[in-house]
Parts: sequence; structure tokens; C-alpha cells
Amino acid sequence: MSNITAAITAVGAYVPEYRLTNEILETMVETNDEWITTRTGIKERRILKDDTKGTSFMAIKAAEDLIAKRGITPEEIDLIIVATATPDMPVAATAAYVASEIGAKNAFAYDLQAACSSFLYGMSTAASYIESGRYKKVLLIGADKMSSILDYTDRATCIIFGDGAGAVLFEPNSENLGFVDEYLRSDGIGREFLKIEAGGSLLPPSEETVKNKKHYVFQDGRTVFKFAVSNMADVAAQIMTRNELTKEDVTWLVPHQANKRIIDATAHRMGLDDEKVMMNIHKYGNTTSATLPLLLNDYEKQLKKGDNLVFAAFGGGFTWGSIYLKWAYNS
Repeated sequence: MSNITAAITAVGAYVPEYRLTNEILETMVETNDEWITTRTGIKERRILKDDTKGTSFMAIKAAEDLIAKRGITPEEIDLIIVATATPDMPVAATAAYVASEIGAKNAFAYDLQAACSSFLYGMSTAASYIESGRYKKVLLIGADKMSSILDYTDRATCIIFGDGAGAVLFEPNSENLGFVDEYLRSDGIGREFLKIEAGGSLLPPSEETVKNKKHYVFQDGRTVFKFAVSNMADVAAQIMTRNELTKEDVTWLVPHQANKRIIDATAHRMGLDDEKVMMNIHKYGNTTSATLPLLLNDYEKQLKKGDNLVFAAFGGGFTWGSIYLKWAYNS
């Protein structure tokens, strides 16, 4: 048995400058600040306004931030995974372009898509590569330009999502720190409740699909909320039980930032007080694949070596899961 574990050794992030506040949204769609805040906890979200820039732009910025903070060269990176639901374009992997642009000439790269669970699933994948002993530095980036797939006349979706990117570096660890356990799930029943209907092989783009707004995100909010509340809480509780963790043992809950009520329900199920729950949904909204690394970046200075972190996420498909990780460094 190998004693190599996969630890996060650095984080990086990027969010666009433009802030789309609830007050601005009031001028765009029938809604108001109180309604949004009460139901989601969101006050503003960042939007990449430049139409010439896609998800890769933010992923590159987050990667460069991490590389500078960690003090490594891009040539040292063995693999780059970009977790995203909004790649720059179909077929051509966004990750390959990111790797080339940052100068990671010794890395291979690919995209991973599992909706809002993309980064969580990516953590499992990155950790497995490290634990295998074949690679020493795996860069995992979560990035999404959600504004590119939103209908800003649909208040059910446009109030929720924002743009952003976050990155983490996985490296080998011999101190029993890093990745400990995972419980990942999926259920195809969710296919109809959170989706973009057109643009894939089932319904290729056409004049009709564009006219009928089939290329925007559709969400049956009530159904998704019901599944997310129960499933995110269940897997987080399950990971605690499997690893004999008490509420005192858990230092931080790192939850996907979809809705404050879902986060609160998960924390309640785990028995955690608010001060143990990472939260930045009020600043960024739901950035899909970027929520978890953006949390780590925002809270990095509060994290201490040996802290027990429980990650939890839920996304379209449906996809969901929880990961238990021990933090490996002091800032």
C-alpha cells in the first residue's frame, strides 16, 4: 500500500470586475433585492462583460494567480483539468488551450463536465492521479462564464448565476494530509430539471432552437431545490459517519454556493454552527464549477494545517457528492 496522499498545496482565483447587483437586476427583470436575498442569499454576482473573452480567459487568470503564489514554473505541471459547464467551444478542449497559454508545455490537459459538481468530481480525479504515483503536480481549475448561457429575461435563472474561476494544485503528501475519502453520486432523473436543451447531439443548433431560446439554461427551481437540499445534506452526513467525524471534528464545511437555504440545511444536518461554514454566495452568486475553489481562495488565510474540510456539491444531471480532505499547509 502506498502512503502517498494527494494534498492541496496552493490556490488561486479570478473574478471579473463588473458587479451585477440586485439593484441593477431590478431594472432588467421583474424582481427586487428583498426577493432575491430572502430566497438565495445573493446580493451581487461578477460578470465578464467582454464578449471576446470566454471561460478560458478566467481559467488562465486563476492559474497564473496560483502559479505566482506557489512559486512554481508552468513547466513543472504534469496535468491540467478544467472543470466547466461552459467551455469556450464544443469539441476543442478548453483545458488544452489554457495549458498552452500559461506555458505548461509538459502537461496534458482535458475538460471535465458534471454541472455544479464538476470541481468536486475533478478533485477525485486529480487526487487519484497523484495517489497513483505517476504525476507530481496536477492543476485543477473550476471556471464558468455562466452569463454566456443565461436569458436575462428569465428571473428564475438570471438572478442566480455569476462568472468566475478558481484553481487548486494537488501534490503528493507523506504526512497523511490531503484527500481522505469521497462519496460521489449521480441520478439521470435530473436530466429534465436543469439543462440546456439544444446544442448537443440530441437537438443540434438550428434557427428554430435559437428563436425559441433553447440554448439558455432552464431550471425547474422547485424540483432542483428539493433534490439538492436532501442529497447534499445526506452525502455530507454520510462522509462524517463513514470517517467517524463528529461536529467538533469538522473544521469547515465547504459547500457549493447554489442557495443559502441549501447550505444552511446541509450545515444543520451536520450539526455545524455558522462560523464553520464557508460562504461567499452573497458576493459571487452561483459560479457553478468555480464555487468551491473560490471559497478556498477567500478563506485561505483562515485555514490551518490539519484542518478537517468537508466539501459538498449538487448539480444538474443530477450529480452530487461529498469529499473529506485534511488541509496541508498554513498560509
